[in-house]
Amino acid sequence: MDKFVIQGGVKLSGDVTISGAKNSLLALMPATILSPGEFIFDNTPDLRDVNTMSRLLQVMGMGVSLSGKRLHIDSSTINKYEAPYEQVKKMRASIYVLGPLLARYGEARVSLPGGCAWGPRPVNYHIEGMKKLGADISIEHGYIIAKAKKLKGTRISFDTPSVGATGNILMAAALADGTTLIENAAMEPEINQLAQFLKKMGAKIHGIGTKRLEVDGVEELKPANLATIPDRIEAGTFLAAGAISGGAITIKNCIPDHLSAVLSKLEQAGCTITVERSSIKLESPEALEPVSLATDVYPGFPTDMQAQWIALMCRAAGTSVITDSIFVDRFKHVPELNRLGANINVEENVAVVRGSVNLKGAKVMSTDLRASASLILAGLVAEGETEVLRVYHIDRGYESIEKKLQKLGAQIERVKTEEF
Repeated sequence: MDKFVIQGGVKLSGDVTISGAKNSLLALMPATILSPGEFIFDNTPDLRDVNTMSRLLQVMGMGVSLSGKRLHIDSSTINKYEAPYEQVKKMRASIYVLGPLLARYGEARVSLPGGCAWGPRPVNYHIEGMKKLGADISIEHGYIIAKAKKLKGTRISFDTPSVGATGNILMAAALADGTTLIENAAMEPEINQLAQFLKKMGAKIHGIGTKRLEVDGVEELKPANLATIPDRIEAGTFLAAGAISGGAITIKNCIPDHLSAVLSKLEQAGCTITVERSSIKLESPEALEPVSLATDVYPGFPTDMQAQWIALMCRAAGTSVITDSIFVDRFKHVPELNRLGANINVEENVAVVRGSVNLKGAKVMSTDLRASASLILAGLVAEGETEVLRVYHIDRGYESIEKKLQKLGAQIERVKTEEF
């Protein structure tokens, strides 16, 4: 097990290239189940979650290999319609295989998913969506057992937009008989890329980028190739790293439009933002201004940036209030930030951050992916040495984060540890 050792106090400078989007690729990979043949995905990040999804598809009989940034998938050899617990427990996105398996093979046996160790994130939207499409579903011994001779188009309306369920239903509906309407659908860029990929495969989808998706089912789909979009959460995290360190950095290979909410808040905090076609330059102010916010579904401020924003506000000259409107209990990073000297109080889904504190290095423990990122940000400015334990969490979603930070001047290294 690895840890990060950080010597704080360095102002970051330079440029960093953003990797492909984990959350996009984890939906694109299961979409290959929908058609037999060979697929290629460029701009593929080398991440634990991508490796986990690759292994899951391999267990199902598919051929998967990564060469540099190019991912090859051969779906013609699939021979098992089960996603076993041993693989699914590692990552919630594994449930994405449910819709494609049902649509193409009429059956699926998928373990109830695992993933980050915080909060209940139920899969009921996925299950109810498949039922509405005509699947017979039961839960037995921790598995979702689903069968359907042929899925049939229907109308599905979400009470709250769900990225995962929108993606799963999109894939299932692509091969269903008739038309499926998905109302109050998620509008995240990762869902839009999945829809565009399905269209490239031959699916008929209307309303991409809106809350109302219309899918006219087709008889068959064909293989296609695609380059994964840049990871907007990684981009936002590095912008926050530049801001918290008081530095000036440029992120490359990004889509600025995907970061509108984050850029707006950074500007409110006093940062100077310069946007070009595929890059963003950030220059930090002498003192950060406190900025309160509430997370929201896209295009609002992403919940996946909430932990990083709390870390950033520890350095602001005043008090900020951060409300997570998506997940009410996603605050396991707060006690660890307080160990570094932060002054943060949490009540239900609201964190009150009193800034202008001098953080001091200490040992802290990662509890989930984005919490890990917030601890690294805090460690960049904490006086002395900070050790961030259990960094396998951050390896799920950030490709070689320590090397990218080193390129910006950060004093951070990965060290082997015996701690559990």
